[in-house]
Amino acid sequence: MMQWIGIWYRAIRPFTLSAALVPVCVGSLLAAQEAAWSGCLFLLVLLGSGLVQCGTNLTDEYADHRPGRGAEHKVQAPYKVIALGVLTPAAVRRGALCCFAVAALVGVYLVMQTGWPLALLCLASLGVAYGYSAGPWPLGHLGLGELLVFIFMGPVMVMGSFYVQAQTLSWAALGASIPVACLVTAILVVNNLRDVEEDRYSGKQTLVTLWNRGRVTDLFSLLLLVAFVMLPLLVYSHTLPWPALIPFGFLVHRGWQLVQLVEYGTERAVLHRALRGTAQLHLRFGLWLALGVSPALAWLR
Repeated sequence: MMQWIGIWYRAIRPFTLSAALVPVCVGSLLAAQEAAWSGCLFLLVLLGSGLVQCGTNLTDEYADHRPGRGAEHKVQAPYKVIALGVLTPAAVRRGALCCFAVAALVGVYLVMQTGWPLALLCLASLGVAYGYSAGPWPLGHLGLGELLVFIFMGPVMVMGSFYVQAQTLSWAALGASIPVACLVTAILVVNNLRDVEEDRYSGKQTLVTLWNRGRVTDLFSLLLLVAFVMLPLLVYSHTLPWPALIPFGFLVHRGWQLVQLVEYGTERAVLHRALRGTAQLHLRFGLWLALGVSPALAWLR
């Protein structure tokens, strides 16, 4: 039983779940400033977004090993459960569909508790999550991955989480979503930079395969720059409270180190280290930002 759980734990790629955690925390705790807070709704949104992320990961795993996708040339990472022979493609597909189905049920309940506008967001999110890797024309293979990740794992998730709690939208939620979107997109950029040879062989189009390396590393630097510069701008404009600057003080040096690593690192091992560092930066930045906008630090304002 424990071995079975461990296999599925690897299959859902738990190291990616911060991409679902961060925007929900930022949006929900920002709404709590307006005395709009429900712990139950927060946990349900977190569950739903986590399940969508797991379903997306499993769909990607299944799609990667379909004929014609160049699976035989992919690096056998520990989470590649089909290539390692520990799960069958059919089992992974069923797992993905189960994740999406439960996420849809959570979404239906949240729509009943809030309103129909949330239904549009949920349907769009499920459609993009499934279509990112699956279908005859996977969106993530057409050079649209970075744009879709920026939109759906930034503004859509942050503002959606805010809406569930407050049943309205705000400029503050939109502003807070931009740094989150920049950093989660940076994760994808460095991931695709690391996997560029595999993607070219399989015909997958990303910004890395479409552009030259210099433009891609410039994009990575720009994303991190915008993420950090947005914080003082949002505070100066009184869109966010000043404790939202906490990530700037704690993490700007780490961001600069990652820019240097991506700029000059060419070996796969170096880029893998940069990928892990960018994911950790996204998580820490997001949680510090969520703390900064939460009522917990209201006494500092």
